[in-house]
Amino acid sequence: MLKYLAKRILYVLPVAFGVSLFCFLLVHIAPGDPLTSVLPPDASQAMQDELRKIYGFDRPLPVQFGLWLLKALQGDLGTSIATGRPVAAEVWRAVGNTLLIAGLATVIGFVFGCFFGFVAGYFRGSFLDKFASMLAVLGVSVPHYWLGMVMVIVFSVQLGWLPPGGAGPGGSAAWKWDWEHVSYMILPAITMSVIPMGIIARTVRALVADILNQEFVPALRAKGLLDFGVFRHVVKNAAPTALAVMGLQLGYLLGGSILIETVFSWPGTGFLLGNAIFQRDLPLLQGTILVLAMFFVGLNVLVDILQGLLDPLQGGGVGIVRRDMFGGLRSPARWGPTLGHDRSRVARASPHRFKMER
Repeated sequence: MLKYLAKRILYVLPVAFGVSLFCFLLVHIAPGDPLTSVLPPDASQAMQDELRKIYGFDRPLPVQFGLWLLKALQGDLGTSIATGRPVAAEVWRAVGNTLLIAGLATVIGFVFGCFFGFVAGYFRGSFLDKFASMLAVLGVSVPHYWLGMVMVIVFSVQLGWLPPGGAGPGGSAAWKWDWEHVSYMILPAITMSVIPMGIIARTVRALVADILNQEFVPALRAKGLLDFGVFRHVVKNAAPTALAVMGLQLGYLLGGSILIETVFSWPGTGFLLGNAIFQRDLPLLQGTILVLAMFFVGLNVLVDILQGLLDPLQGGGVGIVRRDMFGGLRSPARWGPTLGHDRSRVARASPHRFKMER
């Protein structure tokens, strides 16, 4: 397990360096002067040079990158040009706000996506399959910013059930876990959950349909295993991949929520990133992109580790694995006796024990 974790951490280091270099170059090769938003129109050349020296823009790009990376490793992402506040404080406050709705949206999308996916895959070819697949396609196809505006019109303007936007009566700084504040999360979280729901549903549907075509399923039914028991095996086989998709969707939501947070005026990373782009605030833009990229890389590593714990065959033996007397791989954390059946007898009933165990 330690060897596997060490390999994953070593894999992160060059990726993190490449991401930081890409973030730095991306914002510096863009056209325009980042100081135009703070300099008066009649600013003298001496004033411009002094301001460039303060922000370090007068140095060569390699020197700027080295100093920025060194400070970033120490937690210092610079100072915002537009507000004059530390970038780290701005970014982490926005990340916390985005995690509130992105986490809730991921849970909603994962639960409903898995439900529709399992129903569509288990009853493939039926009306339930077509209905669930239609919902999944709609979830992926509908523009989320348009859906957000429709939900504001229906549930806020017409019905008056939920607030149209913001992060609470007193803003995100006065956030409390009560209905008055939580109600502000519902519309943006539901809007954000639609795309993950559709992607997870389509993925799980394909997984379930493929697993049900494996040769061990008729063997389980031949031994008298009920539909619920077979369904348990299907769920355990599909869980690692569904978890990986969920982790990726959470990473996408952290950085891809600009339009949704703009529609609902939610002070998260998307809203902050949009302001940094429009204001040409290079330190804020660099810091936001870097933190989001590191979150995405970290989520990928975390998902890989969780996959290894759930499925030792994928994780290089991270999970607790032992061999039974027939040579099949067994993982007590994943598999156990199903409805009182002896696992070794079920294994002998299938000519492909390895497939059954997976």
